[in-house]
Amino acid sequence: MNLRAPPLASAWQYSEGRRASVRSLHVLRHILALAAALALAATAASAQPSPTEHALLHTLAAEVSADREHATIAKLVAFGTRHTLSDTKSETRGIGAARRWVASQFTAMSKDCGGCLTVETPSEMFTGRRVPNPTEVMDVLAIQKGTTDPGRVIVISGHIDSRVTDVQNFTSDAPGANDDASGTAAVIEAARVLSKHKFPATLVFAVLSGEEQGLYGGHVLADYATKQGWRVEADLNNDIIGNSEGISGVRETTRVRVFSEGTKSVETAAEADRRRYNGGEVDSPSRQIARYMDGLAGAYLGNFKVTMVYRTDRFGRGGDQTEMIKAGFPAVRVTEANENYNRQHQDLRTENGVKYGDVIESVDFAYLANVTRVNVITLASMAMAPAPPTHVDISGAVSADTTVKWQPAADAARYRLWWRSTTDPQWRFAREAAPSGKAVLTDVNIDDWYFGVSAVSPDGWESPVVFPGAPGSWTHEEAPPAPAAPGTPGSKP
Repeated sequence: MNLRAPPLASAWQYSEGRRASVRSLHVLRHILALAAALALAATAASAQPSPTEHALLHTLAAEVSADREHATIAKLVAFGTRHTLSDTKSETRGIGAARRWVASQFTAMSKDCGGCLTVETPSEMFTGRRVPNPTEVMDVLAIQKGTTDPGRVIVISGHIDSRVTDVQNFTSDAPGANDDASGTAAVIEAARVLSKHKFPATLVFAVLSGEEQGLYGGHVLADYATKQGWRVEADLNNDIIGNSEGISGVRETTRVRVFSEGTKSVETAAEADRRRYNGGEVDSPSRQIARYMDGLAGAYLGNFKVTMVYRTDRFGRGGDQTEMIKAGFPAVRVTEANENYNRQHQDLRTENGVKYGDVIESVDFAYLANVTRVNVITLASMAMAPAPPTHVDISGAVSADTTVKWQPAADAARYRLWWRSTTDPQWRFAREAAPSGKAVLTDVNIDDWYFGVSAVSPDGWESPVVFPGAPGSWTHEEAPPAPAAPGTPGSKP
């Protein structure tokens, strides 16, 4: 299939005397290059297919309730502390009571949807720097099995444990209203909204423990997913998502940050060598999930936007998503735009007129509901779409054209080829492609653009874009040997 890009601008007839300055020639060349690029971009942009608008996503976004999330956080705060080392036997205080309450909420939802949710509580024993004695770390999962491809799994997660200033203090009240009852509330609300509907892929609503003591809950989740043989396509890890007023006093209610790794944590030395040669430093599956969330928020949530941050997490800090990506699963961290450090990991107190502590009064529930909406529409869209394409590859060195190949899949009606400037953060231009597994972009130079492929269902649900080769693959695919470096035997100039 040949997909012809717009013709480059006709060469200008340039004729001056022998004394024409070199500078003028350089200026002319820049003008020619710019004209060609603008011609390509303008036509590609005008021909770019408008994504199918899905009424379901508007419906799901509207169903998210700030009041319900308020009630959830109030209940979690009422357990006093949810420290990982706190009481597990009491019915009213400690992490054990909090976990059992979450499980009861999932069980009630399952009754409402005719048993659509299966509640699991995987756990492991840990000892570490912040866990001096062997301690059971237990996650609470609600699993909504997919109707046609249950092995495909999309996860939303948040951690239930809380802490105060001393990370080993498991007796003092630690309300953890924002860190991370807000993320837990988003997980529970997403389960309530999405369990009313059916999806081809499996959804997992994961409430994790042990994050503050060393990301242990994320480790338990990653281990469980691996043992179950899940093909995890995304983990949306929500941690600190309910505060809109930063420590500087600036209030930001219209955007949320999504952090994502640029290169895979599980990249092999051979894959890294090839990536350094051919590119892919900013195109891991996790980064494509962030782009996907950005696009959906822009299309369905009006003034509420996603800000992509090119880091796995905030500077010098971490979250449970890192345990997932270490296991080879794509994952992102969702975090409020402006953090207030007076409200994180603090003893409850007032000093010099400043209130410290992670209390419910500081949570902006309208903001939290919008962050939850970003999660809900992302989960639904990915679960409705075909799986991301596999075995995506490109070729076209020393050629005017770029050839794109991929493995056709039964659940995809067609494919969409995407490309963008190598310095552009978001995919910009697209062409429709038949499900043959190969297409040629005529007059699109492979050197100047990054390329990708998405899969589209018969009713227009679209997967995230997949970047070619090992850097962008959602699955482990054996990479061909890296080309020889320039100047060595077997290399090409």
